[in-house]
Amino acid sequence: MKRLILAGLALLMTCTLALSQGAPMQDILQEHSALITKSSRMTIAPAIAAITDSELTQAQDVLQAWQSKDIWRRTSDGLFFRAEETAAGSYLLFDFDTGETVGEAQKTDLKQLKPNSGVRALIGSALVQFQLQDGDPVRRLAALTSIQRDPSSELLEPLRASIDSEPDADLKAQKQRAERLLTIAYDTDESARVGAISDMSGDLGVDLRATLNPLLETKVQVFTGEAPNALNIARRLAPGEDISTKAAYDLLVTANLAPARIDQAEVRATLGVHISEGRVGGVAVEDLNQPEARARAYAALVAQGLAEPDPTSAEIEAHLGAHQFVEIYKEPSQPVTTAASEALDKILLKVGMNQALDLILDGLSLASIYFLAAIGLAITFGVMGVINMAHGEFIMMGAYTGYVVQQIIPNHTVSILVAIPLAFAVTFAAGVAMERLVIRWLYNRPLETLLATFGISIALQQLAKNIFGTQARPLTSPAWLDGAWVMNDVVSISYIRIAIFILALSFLAIFLFIMRRTRLGLETRAVTQNPRMAASMGINPNRVNMLTFGLGSGIAGVAGVAIGLFAKVTSELGNDYIVQSFMTVVVGGVGNIWGTLAGAAMIGFLQKGIEWFNPSNTLAAQTFMIIFIIIFIQFRPRGIIALKGRAAGD
Repeated sequence: MKRLILAGLALLMTCTLALSQGAPMQDILQEHSALITKSSRMTIAPAIAAITDSELTQAQDVLQAWQSKDIWRRTSDGLFFRAEETAAGSYLLFDFDTGETVGEAQKTDLKQLKPNSGVRALIGSALVQFQLQDGDPVRRLAALTSIQRDPSSELLEPLRASIDSEPDADLKAQKQRAERLLTIAYDTDESARVGAISDMSGDLGVDLRATLNPLLETKVQVFTGEAPNALNIARRLAPGEDISTKAAYDLLVTANLAPARIDQAEVRATLGVHISEGRVGGVAVEDLNQPEARARAYAALVAQGLAEPDPTSAEIEAHLGAHQFVEIYKEPSQPVTTAASEALDKILLKVGMNQALDLILDGLSLASIYFLAAIGLAITFGVMGVINMAHGEFIMMGAYTGYVVQQIIPNHTVSILVAIPLAFAVTFAAGVAMERLVIRWLYNRPLETLLATFGISIALQQLAKNIFGTQARPLTSPAWLDGAWVMNDVVSISYIRIAIFILALSFLAIFLFIMRRTRLGLETRAVTQNPRMAASMGINPNRVNMLTFGLGSGIAGVAGVAIGLFAKVTSELGNDYIVQSFMTVVVGGVGNIWGTLAGAAMIGFLQKGIEWFNPSNTLAAQTFMIIFIIIFIQFRPRGIIALKGRAAGD
């Protein structure tokens, strides 16, 4: 019996030893069991490092399970497992080393590890080196994003090791870029850092500038005599020129190289301590409210050895002359800082050029919007001489037409294609009705025309409020117009603005075709230049005026559809563009489509240029723009391109 017991114990010890030898990950977990079960951000690092540095294939699975709170500890023996709940409420236990099921346990026999957010963040950082080569591209991208968000020197080698085996071309390019940035920031090889800076010196990425700028951070230090040559000195500072005398002397005081100056608070405190029988330093207390009296009293205390003397100007100059003030790079490598400085200079030059290009594109974009909004007014006001204050409401009608069409046709692309001609038809009909019922009775009576169209404007706004309410209505652009054309980190323009620019050019071409290649255009030009002569040649001026006014109103409706894609569709939509439309027509030259185009370009570029100086205040930009236009009109009242004929005569 005794032999059987001894044999059983030997067999048990052998099995235990075999289990221990075949479960290296469990051994690591057991070794750091105390840290793992009671983990905190301050103490858990050794346990995470032990798992990460083990080079075991199961290390990633353990870290992922730990991060997702899927590790359980069996209370009976302290072993760690991954557990899955069964339908019966018990838990299947999976061994980390073999991945196989090793048994089943009740929840009461297990303790779940619940690391806090700080510990999970550390685990996530450790997981990065495994996830960079994970089979799942989503995990690889997440790991790369983690590196970009929180780079460190420890991640450079794992990142390099993962590049050659990366099958995804886009992800590989991102990894290569991240590797270059980490090389610049953390590589111990000076030539490798300089080479990486040289490779990326023409790049405009914000991440590159964010990597280079810390390399050029400096600090000011003071030395007795010459500064050591081993330091990476950015420049030497002359007190009173490169650095203020006060700041330089404060540095000496901080470094205990010169006595501190005595401020007024210290003077008052010292005088207060030595008051005796109503006097201090031979000066009556009631006289100490005068600066000169305080100075005499303090000087007397200094003479008696009762106070510290304030350094004189000569002493301060002597101290400053005996020391050297230098600005030192925090980065110790001079070749690296030189390369970084040259690269940043080149990058900043390219950034400035691209900012100018971006400003030009913004100006073109705004000019196209103003031109599209004003082209209809260029016809009704410029050609016919009618001051139509309801022009903005025709823009609003076009936008609401697009909204109604989208309620009927859910496909945004088809709805916009339908809305553009329908908006033209609706506003064309409204313009014809307005001309027949109101405008034709008020030709050559500008004040009455202005008042009548202003009243119509108010009526149309109220009608829109009654039908659609006061809340903004959505006019959604097609999905292919979402986003922007991004040339680089500096230059971008939204696809909607590009579409509006193309639409504006299209309507310019259509207008020129109508005016130069159709009978309506010929008759319009004839009526514009000499209505009586045109009538004597058989042209009906009333019909021409009606169709011309309808054409201008219809184009305004199409402009409303385009503007509604990026602006709020409300009953007051037209108010935002009526003033700019009139300014565009007047500045460009009344009655000339090329003048309208020039006016739109001038106003668009001017407004964007002013906004560039003060981006946070667009109202100020519009105010300065109006002032400039008023001054411009004083010198060129007929606009950029003056028109000959009836409009010019009026």
